[in-house]
Amino acid sequence: MFTPSRQDARQFFFDTWRKHKAGDPLTDLERLTLSILIEHPEYHPIVDNPDRYGEREWQPEDGDTNPFLHMGLHLAIEEQLSIDQPFSIRELHDTLARRHDDRHAAQHEMMECLAEMIWHAQRNGGMPDVNLYLSCIRGRLGIGPEDTPRLNPDEID
Repeated sequence: MFTPSRQDARQFFFDTWRKHKAGDPLTDLERLTLSILIEHPEYHPIVDNPDRYGEREWQPEDGDTNPFLHMGLHLAIEEQLSIDQPFSIRELHDTLARRHDDRHAAQHEMMECLAEMIWHAQRNGGMPDVNLYLSCIRGRLGIGPEDTPRLNPDEID
């Protein structure tokens, strides 16, 4: 499995934006990334300036939002939706999107849950917990956790 470095991931966003502006052909993943970039015009000055922002640190305690993390979480959710994994994530997303009448706003709610799951895994030195993630999203919909907890990928033989 390919695990890009922070710099590789950032360079992917810079390259996608550069290719778009130049009118160069894009891969499927780049087209998906471009759709996320287009929905975030506040990040255009950043992806226009890789020399200035390629190594910048964004500190949450300073009130900063890391644009690359934000867009990366969008990409992760798009991947989940494309394969409906974890199972039923697409249905939960669609319900949130109908509630907000906005697909993008639904993803932002999901991103908070995804980020919380990742934070818990890092804090506890463990693997991400799919039940925590889904329970968070379900809680936002007011439907409570699932009756039967799911196995996390690291628990499956």
